[in-house]
Amino acid sequence: MSGDELIRMTATEVARRLAAGDVSPLELVEAAAARIESVNPTVNALPILCLDKARDRAISMTDHPPPVSERGPLWGIPIAVKDYNDLAGVRTTYGSPIFADFVAERSDATVARLEASGAIPIGKSNVPEWAGAHTFNPVFGHTRNPWNSARSAGGSSGGSGVALATGMVWLATGNDLGGSLRVPASFNGVVGLRPSPGRVPRNARLPAFDTLWVEGPMGRNIADVALMLDGGSGHSPGDPLSFDSAGPSFSQALSGAALPRQVAFSPDLGVVPMEPEVAEICAGAAEGFAAIGATVCRDTPDFSGAIEAFQTLRAVLIALMMEDLLEAHREQIAPEIVWNIEKGLAVSNAELLEAERVRWRLAQDVTAFFEQYDLLLCPTVSVPPFPMEQRYVETIAGQPTKTYIDWIAITFAVTMTACPALSLPVGYTSSGLPVGLQVIGRPRAEADLLRACQHMEAELGLASAVPIDPRPSG
Repeated sequence: MSGDELIRMTATEVARRLAAGDVSPLELVEAAAARIESVNPTVNALPILCLDKARDRAISMTDHPPPVSERGPLWGIPIAVKDYNDLAGVRTTYGSPIFADFVAERSDATVARLEASGAIPIGKSNVPEWAGAHTFNPVFGHTRNPWNSARSAGGSSGGSGVALATGMVWLATGNDLGGSLRVPASFNGVVGLRPSPGRVPRNARLPAFDTLWVEGPMGRNIADVALMLDGGSGHSPGDPLSFDSAGPSFSQALSGAALPRQVAFSPDLGVVPMEPEVAEICAGAAEGFAAIGATVCRDTPDFSGAIEAFQTLRAVLIALMMEDLLEAHREQIAPEIVWNIEKGLAVSNAELLEAERVRWRLAQDVTAFFEQYDLLLCPTVSVPPFPMEQRYVETIAGQPTKTYIDWIAITFAVTMTACPALSLPVGYTSSGLPVGLQVIGRPRAEADLLRACQHMEAELGLASAVPIDPRPSG
């Protein structure tokens, strides 16, 4: 098989070929390396490469393969690691000039779990500086959307989304605080899953008992995301919220018979503005759930107060993590992040108490909501990919935004529920840009969520739309 044939296979197909001995880990690394050389200069998705390190591991795996029964689910598959995660012996920059030359001594809990499952990291994917939903930074510059090179790739897992969409890797890590997995999945026409807190172990840089920031898988289709979740989930001693999965693997669960019987759709969760074309595409896709036997209703839990509460809790989290850096390196930190740290430091007791009350009430409302419905559906993002030169979206359907992250409010409102949420590609704008539908399931019910989305993926027929060659602006 040629390298071009290999990079166009799904991760699930590649895993089958590896198990059958039809392809080797080294052949996959070389195919990925050739694809990176071909397309990465155009899109700038993987600015840090570790191909020699990957080749050494692939050679060892190829020359001394264990029995198939002893291999992890990701054995021999090259992956991209987001540049917020530590990979042993490779730079972790966070997109910041402060850490431009920092080299991690060891892989963090998220990456170590994937490596133990057999994955081969081949590079780090580009990110916004510290946090955000548009991938550009002063260390490596902009990552370009492959569907239109003049548009944003989303973020903060923008490099991962682009690497998948262009066929440079079969799987990629992401993490999600306010939408950082789901937004780039929507913008790049791939799948991103925000799991329940604790499903995937997190690195020690994060506060041990925070539940807003989660790690999760990104892939080109649902089966690939399920495979990566199998390889990445489980308990890690360094993460007190992490837990082992019970029951069949997520890949096995895809073949189960249970499907949603009643789902709810909301174009805006009752709390955010929405571009009409995005809302229309997602409404049509939501109605498609009838094809898999579900009744589709217009309904939503009460998200009132969720936007303000998330902004408060997110600011406190960022301040907790970055106060010391602000004191030592203020001039080297993006103005949006400086604003966010200072917002967190200025939060009053009354604001914090109100934010927690909103989260408490929302959790109860969502529990009651899922007694009636199996899934909640809504758009992943309020807007399609926007011009790359903008730092953030300033208006939505004519309404001005107040902060640099308001335009992703529909994802961070869902973060407040602690429910698993997936961005599923469901269509394209009139200018050919991808649109994702956000599909939200019950807490810790990733298997049911993935199964339903795989059936919808088959109905929509969009899973084969990637990988693509980067397309110029037009």
